[in-house]
Amino acid sequence: MHVNGFTYGPLTPLLAFFMSFLGSVIGLQSASRARAATGGSRTRWLTMAALALGGTAIWVMQYIAILGFTVPGVEIRYDPVLTVAGLVAAIAAAAGGLTVVVRRETDNRSLLLGGLAIGSAVAGVNYLGMAALHMNAGKHYTVWLIAASEVVAVAASAGALWFALRVRGLPSTLGAAIVLGAAITGAHYLGMAALHLTSAAAAASAFGSAPSAPSGMAASELLTPLVLGISIATTIMLLVVAMAPTERELREEQRAVELATALRERSY
Repeated sequence: MHVNGFTYGPLTPLLAFFMSFLGSVIGLQSASRARAATGGSRTRWLTMAALALGGTAIWVMQYIAILGFTVPGVEIRYDPVLTVAGLVAAIAAAAGGLTVVVRRETDNRSLLLGGLAIGSAVAGVNYLGMAALHMNAGKHYTVWLIAASEVVAVAASAGALWFALRVRGLPSTLGAAIVLGAAITGAHYLGMAALHLTSAAAAASAFGSAPSAPSGMAASELLTPLVLGISIATTIMLLVVAMAPTERELREEQRAVELATALRERSY
């Protein structure tokens, strides 16, 4: 069966990459602030980083790209449980990877573990998303393309984390976000290229029965509200990051507090 992954031309891949890039920028900037924060403040920055990276850069990117996926003459519907499970899994994996990296930033093993967690989230959400597609067609996959998508996701995630956490400043974050956004988007399309469909209608007609309608929800019922809601949340997170002190300012503020505390102790 013919599979069209670019129904709307370059619109969906470009929009998917932009959302992945934007989520990566917010996630990496939030992670950099988490490094300079302590206590509850660090937890809040890590939470926002996980929401941006897992929710926007990975999950929203995937489903924007999937909206461009069609099979002529075949109705596609979405499993709501697997779709939401993909969102939760992406955020949880991003939280785990970022927490390891932020708390042990001088350890190269933590970068590898963080890259593995985030890269696995990219691949896992990708295949959860494909499993969530319900249609009257049989599915099978090209194994080496699946492996290639996992390698791309893990390698680029580890590289982007290393670059963003070892090289300070907004330009380095933007560069890392471009690499990470391109890798997440590329891993998705590699995974989609691994998907092959066979006609279920032909098999059903051979037994003298008509294929049943696929179960699940339409994109307009499920994906549109979720994607719009997370996109609005992403805009709010972007404003928070833009108005918050930078990592350098947070460190300077922390040193000033420590110096003031030391001076008070000496005065006593």
